[in-house]
Amino acid sequence: MTTASRLILAAPHPAALSAARRAAERGGNAVDAALAAAAALTVVYPHQCSLGGDLIALVHAPGGSVRAVISAGAAAQAVDVEALRAADRRMPAQGPQTVTVPGVVAGWTALAEAHGTPGALAAALRDAAELAEDGATVSAGLARAIRERASQIAADPGLTSLLTGPDGTPLDKGDPLPQPRLAAVLRTLADDPSSFYRGAVAEALADGLRRAGSPLTASDLAAHQAENSEPLTLDVAGTRWWTAPPPSQGASLLAVLETAASAAKLPEPERTILLASRCQDASAARDLLLGDPLGPSPIDLDRLLRPAPLAGERAPEPSFRPAGDTVAITAVDASGLAVSLIQSVYQTFGSGICEPETGIVLHNRGSAFSLLPGHPALIGPGLRPPHTLCPVLGRSAELLLAAGCQGGRAQPQILAQTVPDLMDPAADPVTVLDRPRWVIGARDIGHETQTLLAEPGSVPAGAFPSVVPVVVTPGRTDLAGHTQAVRLSADGRLDGASDPRADGGTILEGNPQ
Repeated sequence: MTTASRLILAAPHPAALSAARRAAERGGNAVDAALAAAAALTVVYPHQCSLGGDLIALVHAPGGSVRAVISAGAAAQAVDVEALRAADRRMPAQGPQTVTVPGVVAGWTALAEAHGTPGALAAALRDAAELAEDGATVSAGLARAIRERASQIAADPGLTSLLTGPDGTPLDKGDPLPQPRLAAVLRTLADDPSSFYRGAVAEALADGLRRAGSPLTASDLAAHQAENSEPLTLDVAGTRWWTAPPPSQGASLLAVLETAASAAKLPEPERTILLASRCQDASAARDLLLGDPLGPSPIDLDRLLRPAPLAGERAPEPSFRPAGDTVAITAVDASGLAVSLIQSVYQTFGSGICEPETGIVLHNRGSAFSLLPGHPALIGPGLRPPHTLCPVLGRSAELLLAAGCQGGRAQPQILAQTVPDLMDPAADPVTVLDRPRWVIGARDIGHETQTLLAEPGSVPAGAFPSVVPVVVTPGRTDLAGHTQAVRLSADGRLDGASDPRADGGTILEGNPQ
């Protein structure tokens, strides 16, 4: 009989938790469980993640080393920048020109090869195929997305086929969500994950992309490789933090974590004012400076990490509300293997295209490119766009933490309000994630000018009389993020929490009775 691994995992959907539990019961470790959860989420959360999206992860090995896995896909080699510029001064929000090479499958493979148990990824993909065949139903979150994006769904034959019933009516909460073509793809990938990039799946996907009007080709898919890289680090207040390097916005998170530590002992409202101001500066720096390190323009990492000189400058605002849709999965086991994995289609239903022969929803990560000459994020052949995905790991003498969140451009702000407190061994993770939060932004949070959007009780009354307007929400809001966090203490205790704003929870497997 197989004994379940001793691990804890947090994820935003019950199907992900069930998949992770099966992986643990087969003897899988923290990475195996996280990959099983990730595969299940591509089936049940097509509005938030899919095989057609990207992945960024951080892994803490039992010996203490940390690596970043960045599987963010590039623009097509045949991208016509001048044609895009002639059509508009900004990248389109959605559509075929926003589809970059999907990185999820390569990211899963890289994580499995470096840290997984032999055969665990294949088993997880077969479980996900069974879920896609006949086991999935529409969640409350997916039902909301279907209602909110009805016109987008109606405009795309693939999405229409996926998200409407036999009588042509939109699917609703609890309805079956059969995806036989996606199930067939998942079974093919279980036998050979590389076929997504160099094989039958790649050929079908490339054909579908061509028909949809995308310049991506089979050659672009074949060129993709996940990057195993050195993470960024920050040592502050007894904790070492790790985030992913560019094109991830991990540097922005370190910038605000440093301020959060220095502001921790300030009284309110000074503490919140200082942190919110730093978040504005970090966001402006990201929008002006973040791009692909492989591109022609060097990335000014120092100014991303220390954004104070940009105070008062106005970064270009997006022309649309980038309502990011993302899932974070975190896991840690008794050996000290920990992972924070984030995968995403960027906006709700990504590019608005579901390739009908494969059932794969394609992301619109290319909409984050710039068309401004000389900008670090200028789109170009084979270049990657700036990325909101921002996993984080923290370690002190007492604790190892893996955390991540949904929240698009606001992920650094959300994490800065949660992860410092989670590094206190005495803190209850459930209580920390239940606390009200705020985010500051403009179009990215649905406002035309810089605004602080506050859940009730998150901001001291009168804290921002002359800085930015404050809008208090009626209750919790998804814009404040869905944080997933798990911990391993020095004495071997495992705990964690899933954000109450999401639909998931945690599993704790293999603990002694």
